[in-house]
Amino acid sequence: MTLQNKYKELTDAATAAGVSGLQVREQDGVLYIDGTAPSGAVKDQLWATYDKIDPNFLSGDVVMDVKVGMDAATTKVKVVTESSNLNIRKGPGTDQPIVGKAAHGEVITLVSQGNEQWWLVRTDDGEEGYAYAQYLSAEA
Repeated sequence: MTLQNKYKELTDAATAAGVSGLQVREQDGVLYIDGTAPSGAVKDQLWATYDKIDPNFLSGDVVMDVKVGMDAATTKVKVVTESSNLNIRKGPGTDQPIVGKAAHGEVITLVSQGNEQWWLVRTDDGEEGYAYAQYLSAEA
């Protein structure tokens, strides 16, 4: 089974949800999925579909680089770590690579509250990813 067949439900969901500029390519045993989602909820839905096919993203055979359009509805939140920086990860989980950091006390953009543990955020530098919700406060 090719990776494109294995993850057909995921790529079909991206197409159906209106991900623009969708590009899917298989290279060296990894499926790359790129594009721009119309909302944070769509990106959350794609990660949920990915998790359903590959629970906890254990196979590591997908690199999903889907950003949320800059004009999507957003809110501001404050980083409320003890004193350290908050890691921003590619996907919702500590096993996902760190794509950026937000400083203690920094106000960042909340794109979506995909679930109770992981929220989709964007820094002023444009770094987008998932942060542990426990360290974010809506009182920005």
